[in-house]
Amino acid sequence: MKRSKQMRQSELKETIEETPFITDEELSKRFDVSIQTIRLDRMELSIPELRQRIKSVATHEWNGTVKALPIEEVIGEVVDLELDQRAISILDIQQEHVFSRNNIARGHHLFAQANSLAVAVINEDLVLTAGSSIRFTRPVKFGERVVAKAVVRGEDTKGRTIVHVHSYVENEEVFAGSFEMYRENDPKEMDEE
Repeated sequence: MKRSKQMRQSELKETIEETPFITDEELSKRFDVSIQTIRLDRMELSIPELRQRIKSVATHEWNGTVKALPIEEVIGEVVDLELDQRAISILDIQQEHVFSRNNIARGHHLFAQANSLAVAVINEDLVLTAGSSIRFTRPVKFGERVVAKAVVRGEDTKGRTIVHVHSYVENEEVFAGSFEMYRENDPKEMDEE
């Protein structure tokens, strides 16, 4: 069933309000129109592109909330954050993230996304990674979107905060990590070890 332009734009606006992180490609499939049509509709409705919507939410909701590092230093775009509980970030794999020979993402970008999210989720001024155990479960390719989900799991016997991060492309896990995070309680604690 073909929708009128007015009906499509009304539904498009409603869809983006309900799911602000939906891509133009996903909208194109949902409304059975070209990506260019979606972009034109967004422009007419003054709805910014996905990257701008993500930055807007992150800047307004979490700027000043994240203590350990500026929100713009988190690798990927933070889309959900509850300090000392959980956090989610999105990283779109671009040309600068991949090996030129095979278009596979360099592992340090996935690690950096997970590690910076583990730092950001902790409600302290100084947070350092004391240790980590990581596993890559499948290669990530150019153009894929990586969603990293961090969950604070409590403290270990040394009083360090344990943060588990799992990263996904669509619903497939591509990275898993457990991070031991040093929180600033006693600045001498780390030097003495």
